[in-house]
Amino acid sequence: MTTMLGKKHSDVQESKKLALTLACTHTDRSSPLLDGRIKVPGVEIVPLPGQTQEIFRRVLTEEAFDIAEMSMGTHIVQSARGADAYVAIPVFLSRAFRHASIFIRTDRGIEKPQDLRGKKIGIEQFQQTIGLWVRGILADSFGVKTADMAWRTGGLEQPGGGERLKIAPPPGVDLQQIPADATLNGMLVSGELDAVIATRIPSSYQQGNPVIGRLFPDYQRAEIAYFKQTRAFPIMHCVVVRRRLVEENPALAADLFQAFVKAKAHALSEMVHTNIPRVTLPWIHEHYSETRALMGDHLWAYGLPASRHELEMMLRYALSDGLIDRKLRPEDLFHPSTHDLKDH
Repeated sequence: MTTMLGKKHSDVQESKKLALTLACTHTDRSSPLLDGRIKVPGVEIVPLPGQTQEIFRRVLTEEAFDIAEMSMGTHIVQSARGADAYVAIPVFLSRAFRHASIFIRTDRGIEKPQDLRGKKIGIEQFQQTIGLWVRGILADSFGVKTADMAWRTGGLEQPGGGERLKIAPPPGVDLQQIPADATLNGMLVSGELDAVIATRIPSSYQQGNPVIGRLFPDYQRAEIAYFKQTRAFPIMHCVVVRRRLVEENPALAADLFQAFVKAKAHALSEMVHTNIPRVTLPWIHEHYSETRALMGDHLWAYGLPASRHELEMMLRYALSDGLIDRKLRPEDLFHPSTHDLKDH
C-alpha cells in the first residue's frame, strides 16, 4: 500500500522513529546496538563510538549525546548534587577488577597494601571510579584509609587533566594537583610519587623499568580471592539518557535496557562457539567456562536487583571519601521505570 505521496506505509512508519545518538566504547556488549543488529523499538540509533574519557567530558560540559556511556563514580556525584539533564539506566557497560591497576616504586619498601600508608599516590582524578573502588578495597580488605595516603591528580602520560567536576577533599585528606607540565608516569619514574592508580598501564611499566612494579604481582589470583570473599564485580560505567527524552517517551528507558540486555546476551553467546572462534584467542571457550565456574552463569549483571550489592558498596565509598554529602540508595541513581528490570 502506498500513500498519495508515493511512500510505502512501512516507510512512513520508519520516518516516525526517534533518531538518537549513542556514544559509547565499541565492545562486544555495545556493538550489536552500534551496528544495528539489535534494535530499540521506535528508535533509530545514530552510532557514535569513541573513547570514554572524551564521552564523559562532553556529556558533562556539552550535554552532547542522547544516550551515552558514563562514569559510575561521576554519575553518583551528579545524582547527589541533583543534576537532572540525564537519567541513568542500570546497564553496566564496564566492570573491572582493580587489583591490577596499582603500580608502585619497588624501592620504597612497598610489599603489601598496608605499606602504602604515608605514601604519595597518583591518580588522574580523585572522583574517578577506579579510585573509588581501589580506595574502598584498600579500606575494606586491608584497613588502609583514604586519609592514610597523600593524593596527587593529573594526566597519566600527557600533562593536564584535572577533575571532571569540582570537588572538595574530605577533611584530613591531602589532595593536590600535580604541576601543569608534569605527568603521573613521569613523577613515578622520578620518584616524586610512590604509586600510581591507573586504568591504563603506565608506559614505564610496559617498558620494563626495573623500579616500577605492581602492588599485586599475581593480580588475577588476588582478584579471584577478592571476588570469592565479597561476591563483588566492580561496576565502572553505566548508561545515561536525556531526561527530556524519557519524559516524552515513557517506555524508552525500559526499551533501552532490554536492547542492551539482548546485546550482552549476543556477546556472551559468541563465547561458546567452537567451530570458528568468534574472539581472537585460542582458548576463549575454556576461559569463559572457567569464569562461569567461578562467577556463575549470570556473571556480568545488568539491572538493579542483581547489582545492588556493588552499588551499595560504591555509595558507601563515595560518602566516606566526601564525594557525596548525604546517603543515597541505589534506587536514587536510576530512572524509576528501570528499578525492577532484570536481565534474565
